[in-house]
Amino acid sequence: AEPHTEMKSLLILSWLLCVRAEVLHEGIVIRGCSSSDEEFMIGADAEEGGYVDFKNHRGVITLPKFADPLTFPGFYELAVAQLEICKYDLANFDRDYKNPPVKLDVPHSTIYTKDEVQLDVENHLICHVSGFFPAPVSVYWTRNEQNVTEGTSINTPYPSKDGTFTQISTLKFTPQQGDIYSCTVQHPALEQPLTRVWDVEQDQPGIGPAVFCGLGLTVGLLGVATGTFFLIKGNECS
Repeated sequence: AEPHTEMKSLLILSWLLCVRAEVLHEGIVIRGCSSSDEEFMIGADAEEGGYVDFKNHRGVITLPKFADPLTFPGFYELAVAQLEICKYDLANFDRDYKNPPVKLDVPHSTIYTKDEVQLDVENHLICHVSGFFPAPVSVYWTRNEQNVTEGTSINTPYPSKDGTFTQISTLKFTPQQGDIYSCTVQHPALEQPLTRVWDVEQDQPGIGPAVFCGLGLTVGLLGVATGTFFLIKGNECS
């Protein structure tokens, strides 16, 4: 694993509860900064609603396609102002608390497909990473031990109520028999990268269950026939 560099960060979470038509909703605003990274995100009910792309100087609304279009005038400008406050708070935090060590939480990951697997039909692999702190993680994909970057994406880290984060990376792919995929997670809390493997063959229906089922049915029928034979014979003897 690569050596970890010292990181100073400050994350401020703002929670908002609202009730409408007797339904409880939970909104969240995240502004976070470190010596090298910045993050600003809004969400509701554990779903990301939008984030700021500081590299390209724009706000990005991430609502699903079926949702009504939403605009947020001044979203990017608001985030820039909030991040200036975050950096000011971070400097004061470092000065007052003498840069205390960051408590690290180790990430956990699982890998699965979005839809039922069919050979030669486009699908998505999902690498779900949770329980880590601080954010973010880095996720790398491979196909048959070759690095894959095309068709990959990763969302903004989303906070849990226990103070850890969840992040999801996806890979668009077309299943081919025998292909082996993996997602590898890197994070400062890991001594070695965390890798999960998914094999196309493992999710395809095989002949094993059908054979054992057929064998069991055959044995069962033989048992019934044998029992019937001895019952008849017993009646004849009596």
